Amino acid sequence: MWARGTRRAVGIAGQAARELAGMAGLPADVRRFYVRAILTAIRRRDRWSLASATRPSDLACLLRLARGRLQTVELGTGWTSISLALADPRRRVVTYDPHDHTGRESYFALVDPAVRDRIELRRRSGERGPEAGESVEFLFLDSSHAREETLASFRAWQDAVVPDGLVAFHDYGHASYGGVREAIDELGLRGDIHGALFAWRKART
Repeated sequence: MWARGTRRAVGIAGQAARELAGMAGLPADVRRFYVRAILTAIRRRDRWSLASATRPSDLACLLRLARGRLQTVELGTGWTSISLALADPRRRVVTYDPHDHTGRESYFALVDPAVRDRIELRRRSGERGPEAGESVEFLFLDSSHAREETLASFRAWQDAVVPDGLVAFHDYGHASYGGVREAIDELGLRGDIHGALFAWRKART
């Protein structure tokens, strides 16, 4: 039992080390948060958070895409929501996740309450779409990655994206998440690839 626990801890530490190596491109506040979040995950042996967190290199691309966009929505709650709020003190982040992940508030507690106040967690599926009259400048799809759910999520939010707004799909081209590419192909979206991200810009009317 001791050996198994030791191997698990070493595995988590190794994964964390790989995350730390890619942080040079992140803003200082986001980098500090990510370091603290990784250390918290190690202490809690929270392999799920370490495995599901947006990689630092992808996060750096995401933050560049989101620059200047203040009304932001993420489908799938994680460290990215906190990072988006940290990257711009004017930004409001709405994040959708029907699952109550154990210990999630441990990561929200790592940032100033003023940052936490700009993050609204809605405990429901992003496929349900926005609230009446809600608009979004930057939408990040990072939930199930299944084809049908990706299609449903995009269609539910498409009208709420403002002209010149951006939609970023995570894990585009990932061998384990073929549903993302399949959904984008079916939608006929044309956009740009930034590492593991596919970004679609809504045309101005």
